[in-house]
Amino acid sequence: MIKKIARKVLPKKWMGEETIIPVVRLKGVIGEGSKINPGLNLEAVNEQLESAFENKSAPAIGILVNSPGGSPVQSRQIYLRIRQLAALHNKQVLVFVEDVAASGGYMIALAGDEIFVDPASIIGSIGVVSSGFGFTSLIEKIGVERRVYTAGKKKVTLDPFAPEVAEDVEHLKTLQREIHDLFITMVKERRGDVLAQDDDIFSGLFWTGEKAQQLGLVDGIEDVYGLLQKRYGDKVKVKYEEASKGFISKLIGAHSEKLDLRSGVQAMPDAAIQSLEERTIRARYEI
Repeated sequence: MIKKIARKVLPKKWMGEETIIPVVRLKGVIGEGSKINPGLNLEAVNEQLESAFENKSAPAIGILVNSPGGSPVQSRQIYLRIRQLAALHNKQVLVFVEDVAASGGYMIALAGDEIFVDPASIIGSIGVVSSGFGFTSLIEKIGVERRVYTAGKKKVTLDPFAPEVAEDVEHLKTLQREIHDLFITMVKERRGDVLAQDDDIFSGLFWTGEKAQQLGLVDGIEDVYGLLQKRYGDKVKVKYEEASKGFISKLIGAHSEKLDLRSGVQAMPDAAIQSLEERTIRARYEI
C-alpha cells in the first residue's frame, strides 16, 4: 500500500522506474511539400504532436527541430498547435535543435518552455525574405512575346517577365515588415525576459548555439539524451512519435492496398524541385 502511494507522489526516478518521454521530430523546409514528401506543415505533424501530448504519464514532451525555415504561416501554425496542446495537457515542452533552427525553424522552436542546442547548431535568422528572378532581357533576346490578360491592374504584380515597378516592390516590403513585426513580437513574448540588448537579434543574422545562448535566444547547450537523463534518471526512455508513411514507403510496403503508381511517377518532378529548393535554403546555413 505504501509503495503504491509512493508511486503516485514521488518522481519515477526515485522509485527506480522507467520514465518515457515522447519526442516529435520536426525536420525540413516548412511548407506544403509534394505527393511523395508531405513537407513540414501542421497537417503532416499534427497526428504526431497529439499522440505525444496524450501520453498521460510523461512529465514533459520533447521536440526535435531541424529546419532552415520556410512558410511563416505554417511555422506559426505549428508553434500555436504545440502551445495549445501544452496548455490542454499541462505538459512542459523541451525543444532540442539539431543542425539548424533558422527563420521559421526558430519560430517553431519558440514553442518550447526551454530551448537547447548543440554548440554548432545554427540559430536565428529572425527576418523575412522573398526572392525571384527577372527574365525581361532573356525573353527579348530569344524573341518571346509575353501575353498576359487580367482583370485587376495589380494582378500581375512583380511579374518576373516584366520590369520592376517601384510601387509594387514597396508593397512587398510592407508585407515583409508586417510579418517581421509579428515574428519579433513572438520572440519578445517568449524570450523577452532573457533576451540580450542587441539590435542584431532582429536583423536576420544567425549564430552558433553558444552565441545564441549569450543572446538569450536559447537556454543551454544540451543534447536530448543527456538532458533527459539529468532530469529524469538513467532509466529515462525516449519514445519517438512516428510520422505517417509517405508515398514511397506505402508503395514498397503495401500488399493489400492498390496504389496508383502512375500518379507517384508524375509527382516525382515536383519532389525533385522541392528537394532542390530545400538544398538551396539549407545551403545558406551549412559550413
